[in-house]
Amino acid sequence: MRNVSEEPVKTAAQQLAAILPPVIAFVIFIGGWEIVCRLMSVPPYLLPKPSDIVEAASANWNGLMVSVTTTIVEAVAGFLLSIVFGVSGAILLASSKLIEKSVYPYAIILQTIPIVAIAPIIVIWFGAGLNAIVIIAFLIGFFPMLSNTLIGLNSTDHNMKNLFYLYNATKLQTMIRLRIPAALPYIVAGLKISCTLAVIGAIVGEYIAGIGGGKGGLGYAITVAASRLQTPYLFACGLSASALGIVFFLIVNGFSKWMLSSWHESEMKSEG
Repeated sequence: MRNVSEEPVKTAAQQLAAILPPVIAFVIFIGGWEIVCRLMSVPPYLLPKPSDIVEAASANWNGLMVSVTTTIVEAVAGFLLSIVFGVSGAILLASSKLIEKSVYPYAIILQTIPIVAIAPIIVIWFGAGLNAIVIIAFLIGFFPMLSNTLIGLNSTDHNMKNLFYLYNATKLQTMIRLRIPAALPYIVAGLKISCTLAVIGAIVGEYIAGIGGGKGGLGYAITVAASRLQTPYLFACGLSASALGIVFFLIVNGFSKWMLSSWHESEMKSEG
């Protein structure tokens, strides 16, 4: 008979087996990077050692945290706007095929225009600074939310829609009680894409429309570090931006598992 106490041990061993390989690869990569730079005496302004990056981040810690905080505020604001307008727009398009055929092509056209091409117009309309950066982050994350949500709403099972029709459910009742819940996995997929794009949009916006000084975001900090050849700090800012995107993704991924794990097969634990 199998001992019940073996289950937590087995689970812990499985988690360790999943975490250990990437950790080992990371240590080998960082260690090799450090050793090669030291042996070849590579100048820090060309390729800094990991120790140089850590030292630069420590020396500029307060400024780095201010930049990270600023970028977080901008990215979160743009992300939330993309959720609100993306989901609302998809519901509006899914409510009428005529509206979808009339409006959706223009949403695709908007997505194909490079953001750097319309960023100056955004700055003219909304002014440089926070407003323009949030709008840029919103525009980059808007289309994935709109597109994924619309696909989910249009993928509702026809038999279920016929059942709602037989029970004389209104279009609003069908949308709220059937189509939106059925589209949640697609909405979550859009969230996972949009959350990382919002970080990219905020940093791109800071390049174009950011305001410098003590409250500049990571985009501004990267620009200043590059202009001064502060390569170690430049790497520190870039890695901070990457870590920020990863944290955003993990938060959204955890939320999706919590929301879908009890009923949707994509997140339910397999038995056996």
